[in-house]
Amino acid sequence: MGATSAEPREARAETGLRERKKARMRESLLDAGLRLFHERGYQATTTEEIAACAGVSQRTFFRYFASKDDIVLEAVEGVDEYLYGALRARPADEPPFTALRNAMHEHWGYLDRESLHIQGSAMGVITGNPELIDLNTRYCRSRQRRLAEVIGERTGTDPDTDPRPGVLAAVFLSVLTSAHQSWCGSGSRDTDELAGAIHDQLALVPEVVGADWGAPASAS
Repeated sequence: MGATSAEPREARAETGLRERKKARMRESLLDAGLRLFHERGYQATTTEEIAACAGVSQRTFFRYFASKDDIVLEAVEGVDEYLYGALRARPADEPPFTALRNAMHEHWGYLDRESLHIQGSAMGVITGNPELIDLNTRYCRSRQRRLAEVIGERTGTDPDTDPRPGVLAAVFLSVLTSAHQSWCGSGSRDTDELAGAIHDQLALVPEVVGADWGAPASAS
């Protein structure tokens, strides 16, 4: 019985080791790709060069990524998962937008500067290459859909039949984009200032959406 019971433990340990090795290889390819995109440009970088930079063959690269586009997508989507996790962990009695704001605050505190650099580098690749407009569109749609799904989980609503989770996700992500654009326009590279811009603009949403802005300015 002792030998038999030991076998599953050994098998689990071996499986866990394989999964950790795969995760490390995936991360190595991701880091190599983003570094080369930054140094040489997206179009000038090949999958063969990414593989060589990571110390593996091109064949190994394709075991992990179908194309170099997937390097960029995984970088931005991987960091987003932290936000979704933080949102799921918020108290159930928090209103949806409040939960999103608080989750964003926790999400920012959880991320290390390396994670911010990875996502920033990947977004720079997307926005800096006009030929990746389809990739950017695909990412934005995927991000909004995933966030709406998590909002739906918290609120017991189905985003496929109830538009509210999708609308809230769209508003929230639009505010993040607006804050990021303001930060970029300021010339700052201080991520703490980016966090402040996001906080300030999220704080405006209830007032902008729910308050009376007063009478329109008269035409001169």
